[in-house]
Amino acid sequence: MFAAAFTVLDLPWWMPALYGVLSIVTVAAYGIDKSAARGHRQRISEQTLLTLGLFGGWPGALLAQQLLRHKTRKRSFRRAFWGTVVLNVVALTGLITFATLNGVTLEIPLGTLLGWQV
Repeated sequence: MFAAAFTVLDLPWWMPALYGVLSIVTVAAYGIDKSAARGHRQRISEQTLLTLGLFGGWPGALLAQQLLRHKTRKRSFRRAFWGTVVLNVVALTGLITFATLNGVTLEIPLGTLLGWQV
């Protein structure tokens, strides 16, 4: 679904890459937190989990919640989680709209990130 959205909207390569990497990190964080909860060890804070989602890891959080059955029953967390999803989508929509209306490119040349001179 996300790949289709990025293709249809012709977004730069780094956006799906960022969401993908943050989703992987977020799934790992949920897994570590679930394991810590079972083992009565120190947990990852809800604030950290929500922040990962807010910055783009929410697809991974959604996947982890379903696969791990973690953080699915606490109503206050679910509300906060969906609030971060809405904020992320609104911010992304705003960025894309601003760039489109003002002729600003969101593309970052890959060579620039790798330190290549082009």
